[in-house]
Amino acid sequence: MSNMRVVLLSCCAPCSAGAIKQLADGAIDGVDDFIVLFYNPNIFPELEYTKRMHEQIKYCESIGAKYAVLEYDHDAWRDAVRGFENAPERGARCSLCFEYRFRRAVQFARENGYDAVASVLGVSRHKSQSQVDTAATNTCDNIQYLPIKWDENLRVQINRESEFYRQNYCGCEFSIRKV
Repeated sequence: MSNMRVVLLSCCAPCSAGAIKQLADGAIDGVDDFIVLFYNPNIFPELEYTKRMHEQIKYCESIGAKYAVLEYDHDAWRDAVRGFENAPERGARCSLCFEYRFRRAVQFARENGYDAVASVLGVSRHKSQSQVDTAATNTCDNIQYLPIKWDENLRVQINRESEFYRQNYCGCEFSIRKV
């Protein structure tokens, strides 16, 4: 499919910088237009969420990438993962979290005329790309999911050259105590 319009679901600037740069440079075949979607109601506390959001916005603006920030409703996210608070990292809670966020990304894509959703949710060493891909496949009904293999070397290079705020956990309040 060519001339595709893509929503890139992003968690933070350090994880997404390489993907955003690849998309901005036209390095992903078939993608004509994209927007970075910051939708992370899983991040806790809210101060941590705000730091990550501002870093993402700053990076997008520095390279001229479009972005959108959706609502921060941590209570709704907690309801979505209720009963799995003690699940291990990469366990059932993470799958539920990914699906919850992908459903909202798909809704955003439909409402705004985008054809596909991609993500960087599996880039972090804290996450499993196959788990992210499965969650996306389960939720991206009539919107295409693009399981793009991002250029890891580019991401590392941008991170070395940047002064990004970096965190040491995925953002979930239930993983903080395990770090």
